[in-house]
Amino acid sequence: MHRPVTLFTGQWADLPIEDLAAKAGAWGFDGLELACWGDHFEVDKALSDDGYCRARQEILERNHLNVWAIGAHLVGQAVCDPIDERHRAILPPEIYGDGEPEGVRQRAAERMKDSARAAARLGIQQVNGFTGSSIWHLIYSFPPNDYAEIERGYEDFAERWSPIMDVFDAEGVKFGLEVHPTEIAYDFVTTRKTLDAIGNREAFGINLDPSHFAHQFLDTAQFALDFGNRIYHVHVKDSKKRLDGRRSILGSHLNFGEELRGWDFVSPGHGDVDFEDFFRALNRIGYQGPLSIEWEDSGMARDWGAPDALAYVRRTDFASSGIAFDAAMQRD
Repeated sequence: MHRPVTLFTGQWADLPIEDLAAKAGAWGFDGLELACWGDHFEVDKALSDDGYCRARQEILERNHLNVWAIGAHLVGQAVCDPIDERHRAILPPEIYGDGEPEGVRQRAAERMKDSARAAARLGIQQVNGFTGSSIWHLIYSFPPNDYAEIERGYEDFAERWSPIMDVFDAEGVKFGLEVHPTEIAYDFVTTRKTLDAIGNREAFGINLDPSHFAHQFLDTAQFALDFGNRIYHVHVKDSKKRLDGRRSILGSHLNFGEELRGWDFVSPGHGDVDFEDFFRALNRIGYQGPLSIEWEDSGMARDWGAPDALAYVRRTDFASSGIAFDAAMQRD
């Protein structure tokens, strides 16, 4: 059985869900990973309107689509972050409120609890997103870091996310942190620290996106093998390094798509990620969930890129074998 291929709707939130579902269905996607912004999946409406989730399912069904997960990245980011003016642009007005940082964090935490309740109403068991981090700004240790403050950052994460996970447990829903720069977990070491900090709770796992590993020179396939029992969902996105001695791996404060960046996100199959190796690792750990294309490429039209990405994943993904290749040569 092939893994379903879905499209994450976060980068398409300018389109009404009716329009995007029609496009994705015509392109041949198996489903959508619904972003909790735009009009794609509104957590508050899912909880206040008894017919909302059924209406969303009907939109998908009309276009021969399914849903396995929702994405609550933007609100999740605010749970642990030091809040500043940038968050106003990504948060619902009722979550940002007056911008007082602790109030924003508390409201974001309550909305994340509601995202688990809303997912259960939709009939799914997976919410993906970010956690934010109170210590990401300490990534480069100068002035020299107080490493006790780093440890306090993991304690802060656990204090804020444990009550959220209590609700996820109660609803039978799991959370997948997209391991990612600016999050509490962004590589092998910090992922282990994060899982340990929250007591290795079953409800808290990983949404694995290889594009965030490529420009860190990390092996995503090995990450999948190391954390196999925690891979709850997978994004398919690519990244391309352009390190020629003049471009910096740190991004140079340039926006995505600018010529002088040292790396950039690109459509799957057009960058540095070894997807065949990655899919082999997913086979080895027994992952049969969605491959959710998170389409980001500033140099390519998205209506061309999304079906191209789908075709790439279809021809690159393959089922694992239950036998050694030479088993047919052996006599009984």
